[in-house]
Amino acid sequence: MHLRKAAVNLELEQWSYAVEEYTLILRKEPTNLAALFFRAYANEQLRRLDLSRNDYEAFLKIAPFHFEARLALALVNEKMGRKTEAFDQLNQLVEMFPDSANAYAARADYEHSQQMMATAELDWKEALRLQPDNTSFALSLVEILIGEGKKQEARRHLDRIATKTGRAALREWYDKTE
Repeated sequence: MHLRKAAVNLELEQWSYAVEEYTLILRKEPTNLAALFFRAYANEQLRRLDLSRNDYEAFLKIAPFHFEARLALALVNEKMGRKTEAFDQLNQLVEMFPDSANAYAARADYEHSQQMMATAELDWKEALRLQPDNTSFALSLVEILIGEGKKQEARRHLDRIATKTGRAALREWYDKTE
């Protein structure tokens, strides 16, 4: 019953009520993964990042190969300014899920935010190798390539994207490659 009530609280964005419900569940069942995960999420929404981080870490001690929890922990660490811990979590995510384009994309996005352009480029390319039709990944790579001054390579990627979306939709990107 508490799980259902907490889920409704989440849906209504009643973060404090959701935290209370999940805490009640965890008092009786300290290893309830759903309660740990969603209490962490609710605390993150309340900007209680330390509490959120603690719950994600507790979750990962029980289920270390959970993609979403590891990614969420990396994002919380990033929000807390814990850059090394965030990067470590993203590296672990890629190691644990080497066939996940989303793992490479998450790490590439972080690398880009930290101005690590060469490694971001490599990760975007790997994400695209795994999901070649992902336009969002392709445009992220194009942005990196333009930033690195690799305009011809960026244009080749744009030409591939244009076969699906049309050149008009990519005009601003093409303009940056001239």
